[in-house]
Formats: sequence, C-alpha cells, structure tokens
Amino acid sequence: MSTLVQSTLQVGYDLLDRGLVPDFVLRRVIRLLLRQRLREINYGSFEANHAAKMSWIEGVRARTTIADVPEKANEQHYEVPTDFIISTLGPYAKYSSCLYPKGNETVAEAEVLMMQSYCEKAQLKDGQDILDLGCGWGSLSLFLAEASITYPNSKVVGLSNSSTQKVHIDSRAQAKGLTNLEIITADVNTFNFEGGRHFDRILSIEMFEHMKNYQMLLRKISTWLRLAKGENEALLFIHIFCHRTMPYHFESDDGWMAQNFFSGGTMASHDLFLYFQDDVTLLKSWYISGVNYSKSLEAWLALQDKNRTVGLKVLEEAMGPVEGRKTFNRFRVFYMACSELFNMDHGQQWGVGHYLFKAKN
Repeated sequence: MSTLVQSTLQVGYDLLDRGLVPDFVLRRVIRLLLRQRLREINYGSFEANHAAKMSWIEGVRARTTIADVPEKANEQHYEVPTDFIISTLGPYAKYSSCLYPKGNETVAEAEVLMMQSYCEKAQLKDGQDILDLGCGWGSLSLFLAEASITYPNSKVVGLSNSSTQKVHIDSRAQAKGLTNLEIITADVNTFNFEGGRHFDRILSIEMFEHMKNYQMLLRKISTWLRLAKGENEALLFIHIFCHRTMPYHFESDDGWMAQNFFSGGTMASHDLFLYFQDDVTLLKSWYISGVNYSKSLEAWLALQDKNRTVGLKVLEEAMGPVEGRKTFNRFRVFYMACSELFNMDHGQQWGVGHYLFKAKN
C-alpha cells in the first residue's frame, strides 16, 4: 500500500473516530467496500474458488494454535466497559444475531426467538448438563438457567475468556436467584475441564469466528461431550456468522474492521465445517438470512444513540474523554458496517449458519 493511500486512510479513520462522517455518506462507502470484498474473494470460476478454499483450509489445519490473538477479542469487544455494551443491547444482552421471522419484532422478542430456536435445534431436554461455550455477557446461559419450567433439573456452565463478563453474569444470576449456573473464565486455547467433566449438550454462539484451527478446536470439544448412544447421545450446536461460499481471514493490514474489531478473526464459509469432521459428525445444518443480523445491528445502533448520554459517560469515566468518545464512535461505525454487510443482496451474501454435530465413536 502506497504512502499516499495510507495517509488518506488515516485521515478517514481519524474522522470516523471523531464522529465527523455523516451516516448516509459512511453507509455508501461501506457498500462500495463490501462490493470490493466480494470481488476479492471471487477468483473467477467455481474451479478457482474451490481451489482457493482448499488452500485456505490446508493453511488453517497447519496452524499450531486454536486461536491467534484471543486477548484482542477481549480488548476490542468483551472487556469494553460492561455498562456501555449493555446500554446498546436488548434485555438479555445478546451480542449475536437475533431472529426476526416476521420482520417487525422488537429486539427483546427477537433475542428470545433466536435462543428458543437454539433449544429446538440442539434438542435440549430437562436434566441435561449444558455448556455455553463462549458465553459472552450471558444471554444464553441466563436464558437456559431461568427456564425452570422447561429445564428445572438442568445445570448450565458458561465459559468465557473475559473476567468482566463473569462478574456481570454472576451478578445477574445472583439477582435472579439462580443456583444452577456456573461461569468459568478461561482461554479455550489452553483450557481443559479437570476430572473428566462432560456435557450432554454444548452450544457455542459466535465464538468460532475468533478461532483459526477448527480441527484442533473440534477435537478438544469432542472430548467434553458425554459418551452415550441413542436418545441420550451428546450433541454439539454451533452458531456462526459466515459468507455463503468463501472463507477468509481478517488480516491486520485489511483495513478498519480487522484493525479495530476482528484482529485475528475469521469469516467462515457456510460449508466450512464439512471439512473438519475427523472428531465430530455433522448431523444437520441451517442457513439464516443475514437480514436478521442486520435488523439486530440496527436495533443496537438505535439503542446506542438513544442511550448516548449514559454510554458516553461510562466510557469517558473509564477511558478518559478522548478515548471514550473514540470508542463510542467506533462502535457506531462497527454496528453500521456489520448491518450493511449482512443486508447485502437481501441477506444472501453473508448470514448465519447453524450446525448440529455428534462426536465420532
């Protein structure tokens, strides 16, 4: 990249940080950049695209760690001041796609509808031991632990890489009087359950996007599934965002998004898990239109703007006036950019994949 281009981009990024680019201008630029991304991942033919995908998969398999920079996910997302993040999300603080089957649901309704769909697809039953792997701010963990009528005898464990997320979830659980929820802070790169602890169901919602070597990760997760057969067979359910055909990495020199929000991140293709079945077997998969994610992000953006005074106060007190305002503006751009991405071509370019696996015998 030339010095002139770098300088021009830096000026643009500075304007974004200061909140000086009008939304209508920003959205048009984002759409142009998304079209450019589609051109970059299209190698001209099905044959060439498939060869590129196979090469990408081999590169991922050759990596020596599950995730490259897990600390960056905390820095860029999960340990941003909790009260700020909560002010931009729905009642369950679901920081992943919600579900809008009619299109006019509130974000509160859409959060619950998506989590109910997880329960159905993962075939949850009362009495199961459930792991919420990459539990975020606890939306699914709390939702499952609260479901005392549906799952009164189930125990829920949430695993997060963020200590501040644990503090938040533990506080919410205590306020609700929940005794069937345990939150563990650990890095999935190195963590393993002591004493041979196993689960009947493992659900992972938008954690795999921060990972690289899916072979190593799925092998590790498969050892956490309880050995059983028939109706009691343990299952793994995964929710990811994805491109419909081509996987790619968020590279450090890849622009604003990779630098500020997805350092070390991965955009999977919808079919990617088909190539990582050494230790698990895919039973079923689903595709959910990206329009659902776009609506989620627009709802978060509206809440961020509505709660602007509170959000800015939290950030400025935690980070100082300059960094606080910069972070506030960056999240606005982040929500806007992701909304445009998932809304591209009516949600048929990028969307959400759901997958159900069992462990190999």
